[in-house]
Amino acid sequence: MKKIKTVYDHIRSNNIKTAILVMMFPISFIALVFLFCWIIMPAGDAAVTTAQVAIPTFIVCMVWMIISWAFGDSMMMSAAGAQQIRDDDAAHKKIFRLVENVALAAGLPTPRVYIIPDDGLNAFATGRTPADASVALTRGIINKLDDDELQGVIAHEMSHIGNRDIRLDMLLITGVGVTVFAADILARMAIYGGNSRDDNGKNNTGLVILMVWLAFTVFNVIVSPLLQLAVSRKREFAADACGAQITRNPRALASALRKISGHADVKSLANSRSMAIACIAEPSKAFMSDLFSTHPSTAERIRRLESM
Repeated sequence: MKKIKTVYDHIRSNNIKTAILVMMFPISFIALVFLFCWIIMPAGDAAVTTAQVAIPTFIVCMVWMIISWAFGDSMMMSAAGAQQIRDDDAAHKKIFRLVENVALAAGLPTPRVYIIPDDGLNAFATGRTPADASVALTRGIINKLDDDELQGVIAHEMSHIGNRDIRLDMLLITGVGVTVFAADILARMAIYGGNSRDDNGKNNTGLVILMVWLAFTVFNVIVSPLLQLAVSRKREFAADACGAQITRNPRALASALRKISGHADVKSLANSRSMAIACIAEPSKAFMSDLFSTHPSTAERIRRLESM
């Protein structure tokens, strides 16, 4: 008899797949640096150069991730322009109670609650652990959704908290920025430095810097976004399913997603590609194909929810 998979089985499977995808970040980065350096030098020299680039990059990444571990949630809330509300805030008492009730149903501590002063329909959660998590809701999503739909959205975000997605998102959002910063430094070095020449008068240092910069650029523009998207999509489906389980009302979340679709743009997040993976829907109207969308198709998410 075939074993029936529980939500916990799906979460465990999802975590394993996500761990594999996360490991692809350093592996693909090392491979790209080596391949681009190998174009202009022997394999042995390319390996040495790769180590000289990768080791300090990883050290900086680890330092930056420690900083993000301590301050990443406040950095994300600040970037979104979010304002915290409390249980004694008369103007938002109903919203705080909705979050509190969903947290109770999910068996999780009540997170800090923030309001983003924007009429777009969106939401996200962040934090290191469920004990210090935060949920942010836009003014638009609060005003446009009914209570059942809003509970569905909050349950989706609480699922991200329970599944530890918030920790992963926070580290990806803040950590990947290191390679973007490094690429910018290399570009400046290629323009203003790198004057070491060999016996034939060729600018070897400048060429090496150029190759490393190309590796960083390919990683930042193509590989890293695709890996982030793969991680994000898997966790969005899982959060939808878990959110529906918390409220016992999958149609409410499906209805919320239908209203959110096409109205999820948030000005403070529109230019932050990395922040998009934390949101319940793509926070920008900018055109992008399904290949580069941070979220699964809304139609597919609705279809799955309505089939429950």
